[in-house]
Amino acid sequence: MRYSADILTFSRLILASVLLVLAFVGCPAENAFIIFLVAELTDAFDGTCARKWPFPKNKTPKYRKYAAKFDMAADVLLAGAQVLFLTLQVNWIVGLIIIIYYAVSSVGGDLLIYGKLLGHPDDCTINSLAQRNFPLAKKIVLSRRYLYTICLGFTNALILFATSWPESVKWGLFVFGCLIFVFVWFFLRQRRQNISRDAVDIERKLSKKAK
Repeated sequence: MRYSADILTFSRLILASVLLVLAFVGCPAENAFIIFLVAELTDAFDGTCARKWPFPKNKTPKYRKYAAKFDMAADVLLAGAQVLFLTLQVNWIVGLIIIIYYAVSSVGGDLLIYGKLLGHPDDCTINSLAQRNFPLAKKIVLSRRYLYTICLGFTNALILFATSWPESVKWGLFVFGCLIFVFVWFFLRQRRQNISRDAVDIERKLSKKAK
């Protein structure tokens, strides 16, 4: 069971790669929706599995030190594949707008918060906003995460309504997805804290330096 989190993360990488290929070659929107849904389920449970079945310190595989980066890469690849499918197969105008938002948010946010492109809490620069004004940096990180989640849901909804399923099925899945989103947003506080993992890491590092 200790490998379950890693299996889920690498499964998400594989599913995201498949979705990326399908965005170029084309496939029914139903297939893309199902692939993304399964991939998101792996994202929902890999962190829980990692906490529930951790490796002993002296038996942790060497690749585990890169687990956070693998997880981030899987998330980025999945989001990119999804919005690319939307752009090439469903609605190129909306897809292009979301791509521009992702690009500006990622590049601008990393340069502002961490002081470097593709920044990370482990290597933010001295002059970064995270070092100079951590409360503000944390708010920006959280806002960016929330907007990213909303964009994912909006993109998936557009792909859902592009399927050939009956309208009752589409609206049923849409309402069900909205209810899950509301439940996670307002009631699963721990999940919201996990979304701000990088902000928490920065805070921990700065606290240690202060001591």
